[in-house]
Amino acid sequence: MDGTAIARVRRFQRTVTQRIGALEDAFMGRDRPLGQARVLWEIGRDGAEIRALRARLELDSGYLSRLLRALEADGLVVVEAGGADGRVRTARLTPAGAAERAELDRRSDEAAAALLRPLSAGQRERLVAAMSEVERLLAASMVEVAALDPRQPAARHCLTAYVAELGRRFEGGFDPARSLPAADDELRPPAGLLLVATLHAEPVGCVALKLHRETAEIKRMWVDPSARGLGLGRRLLAEAESRAAGEGVRTLRLETNRALTEAVALYRSSGYSEVPAFNDEPYAHHWFEKHLPGPADHPTRASR
Repeated sequence: MDGTAIARVRRFQRTVTQRIGALEDAFMGRDRPLGQARVLWEIGRDGAEIRALRARLELDSGYLSRLLRALEADGLVVVEAGGADGRVRTARLTPAGAAERAELDRRSDEAAAALLRPLSAGQRERLVAAMSEVERLLAASMVEVAALDPRQPAARHCLTAYVAELGRRFEGGFDPARSLPAADDELRPPAGLLLVATLHAEPVGCVALKLHRETAEIKRMWVDPSARGLGLGRRLLAEAESRAAGEGVRTLRLETNRALTEAVALYRSSGYSEVPAFNDEPYAHHWFEKHLPGPADHPTRASR
């Protein structure tokens, strides 16, 4: 990792934490620090399950519990147990908590306006655009990719969403029974695998591999609309290629529909070459292939 880049990231973090008041014990001039204020905001008007709060904020369970206890002691939050076994806990704002959240919102708006006010119109546009780009890149850095069993809930969510999206986008809809299969047992080792991307513990994308010795097929590529623009499709594709190469695969193949224009562009820009049809997938209009380098494709130190 580039040491200069790391130093710039740390300088940016110091500037931001100082400018937004994160170093102050009384955030936005109220009687609580930033952590408590952020939890109030995340609980929202409808309440939130504790486990969802922990996942969204990526907080240690013990630290989140201390924040909630402090907010309860101030009469701003109540924590209720629910579910069949009482283990699902939900945090809700009291009327005083809702009023405090509204006041923090008002002060946060004023602070944002104060940050922009000294700048010229052009500088404001540049800053807001830069902030949007930083937000997207930070979100991309928080995505995690892991191989899951296709029966796990996050995997089922992605596969169901994949089918639903094809049904909306394909001319004439999409019937999985007519398509070439990618059954659960074909997406488990050693026959294949399913990679699932999560952001704040929520599934936001997937890609599958069907392994056939030195050839593999890429299947079920999908990215949630909320995560598009983060480069996630390219990351999933690269991860699938890396996993395939690790299994000794030399040739990757895939097919896609002409309605999926962004997928076609992704494959072409990622080094896939269009080839004649290699299967009878009824929904396909394009067939692609990519050669993966093997050990023989890398020169040894002595031959350089």
